[in-house]
Amino acid sequence: MIRMRTDFFAESLGMGTSMVVLMPQQAAGIGMGGADGAGAEDGGEGAAGGDAGGEVVAPRGVPVLYLLHGLSDDCTIWERRTSIERYAAERGIAVVMPEVRRSFYTDEAVGEKYWTFVSEELPQLLARTFRISTAREDTFVAGLSMGGFGAFKLALNHSERFAAAASLSGALDPVALDLSQHAGQLAQRIWGGQDIAGTSDDLMGLLGSADPTALPQLFLDCGTEDHLVTQNQAFIDLAEERGIDLTSRLRPGTHAWEFWDRGIQDVLDWLPVRGR
Repeated sequence: MIRMRTDFFAESLGMGTSMVVLMPQQAAGIGMGGADGAGAEDGGEGAAGGDAGGEVVAPRGVPVLYLLHGLSDDCTIWERRTSIERYAAERGIAVVMPEVRRSFYTDEAVGEKYWTFVSEELPQLLARTFRISTAREDTFVAGLSMGGFGAFKLALNHSERFAAAASLSGALDPVALDLSQHAGQLAQRIWGGQDIAGTSDDLMGLLGSADPTALPQLFLDCGTEDHLVTQNQAFIDLAEERGIDLTSRLRPGTHAWEFWDRGIQDVLDWLPVRGR
């Protein structure tokens, strides 16, 4: 894999920010078990500099997973707590891990426009800069806790862009959360005391009104000892009531990286990546 920590200016935020990008690479290092699956399909030798006749072949963009962090984390956390680079290399998929601070993937009432950033500016920036596919069938999103909320928020608000979305221990009903323990009046800063019912942050409302045939494939994973299990069960129940195709499991576990490390491997196996 090619690993890049990228620092750039985001117009929607009015400031510099960062992301980590992992890109499949045909060559493999020691212990990686051979080249990943992206080489031949995505350009192979042509991508590395041309065929025997010297012709340069334009590579096809690779499938991409937007992988979102949680409330206390940053764009490096998935690499520091899991082996996401190795997992992605084995499956020939690019991974984009953006930085959104403690925003709940919203345009904050008092702060920055992180929803505009992650849903509009970031995909456009990536399409201009990296060799990733922009086709719906090649585009996926997943996240943990606050990032699980962000993943389903993207999937439910922009179902035309994503083939699949996964939430690990997702904070799917932020209104039900006790955010008073977090410094800086977090809920007030993000939502300004406004009711989120009927907005892009109302995942239950969006799920309840969605066309089941238009939604991406959805995957939900949560621990039975997790403090968020009740709202995850409510999401499962509503999906079942609406006839929405949701792959879900409630398994033993807490709000911890041991749970998410296993979960993200299962998500990667579940994703409908082309050529697999």
